Amino acid sequence: MKTKIFACAIAASLAAAGAQAQDLTVEMTSSFSKSLPILGTAGTDFVNRINAISGEVEFEHFDPGKLVPTLEALDAVSNGSVDASYATSGYWQGKITAASLFAAVPFGPEAGEFMGWILYDDGAELWQRMYDENGYDVKVLPCGVIAPETSGWFKNEINGPEDLEGLNMRFFGLGAEVMQRIGVSTSLLAGGDIFPALERGAIDATEFSMPRIDARLGFHKIAKYNYFPGWHQPSTLFELLVNKDVWEEMSERAQAQVEAACLANITTNLAEGEATNYAAMVDNSENNGVIIKQWSPEMLALFEENWNAVAADLAAEDAFFAEVWADLQEYREGYKVWSTNIYLPRK
Repeated sequence: MKTKIFACAIAASLAAAGAQAQDLTVEMTSSFSKSLPILGTAGTDFVNRINAISGEVEFEHFDPGKLVPTLEALDAVSNGSVDASYATSGYWQGKITAASLFAAVPFGPEAGEFMGWILYDDGAELWQRMYDENGYDVKVLPCGVIAPETSGWFKNEINGPEDLEGLNMRFFGLGAEVMQRIGVSTSLLAGGDIFPALERGAIDATEFSMPRIDARLGFHKIAKYNYFPGWHQPSTLFELLVNKDVWEEMSERAQAQVEAACLANITTNLAEGEATNYAAMVDNSENNGVIIKQWSPEMLALFEENWNAVAADLAAEDAFFAEVWADLQEYREGYKVWSTNIYLPRK
């Protein structure tokens, strides 16, 4: 009799726990189409991971524009009209001056160094503070990182600064500020809007991402000169934004599962890009008529000089930018003790 009562009690307890752990459905807008390699599949990979390990939360992926336009995702998550967003904080640079420091920094850290600052120094804390102090009701988690990008696709060869003056170019984040200083008119377009703008002549050139990703968008059909290195984005971080109320509705266990899924996403996101970009470059050269070019030392020096001026101006204008920039610079000075001694010279 006692055994039967005990069994009934266990069944009742399990039923209660099951009722308590009903799925919380989280609708997530992504800034990148799921058909886009690496950038887009990172969002679906994250959703698949969290849904596989969590019995409490279930994320639902939506392509750009299905819930809200890409550049409106931050406001939508903050006001609760969308539960979550997979994006890069550089898209919010027009709203928050420091936002791109948590996305991609010209002549800045590569992926390993960047993730060190975020996860084991002050980066993550400053990232959350940025949203809190600007009145956004969001929880931010690092959820992806990619290797260096190309520096851009141009219809004509660029032999000097004079060839850039007057160009209309799609450009991202802080690098756009640099290009504007040297006479380029820049605009920030979502991935799906770039090829049509190139095709109709609304822009003369573009940068977007890495060779494998850019190949899917077809830039090589119009702009045959592809420049390296990607000085403006030596690495790029991606974020998961979750509405604060939605985040706090999750149990600590579910929150930890979301964090774990994002950390796994960072690993495969980086590895896939490193493993597959060279094949896209070979295909571009051999089959697509693309001319791969390297910026001259003089052009790179020009970009870096103007970036230093941009950073100084933004730090003078915005106290939080200045704080984050100083913190990152201090971290990088320490990192040099390691990096300049441990790595073999590149050939």
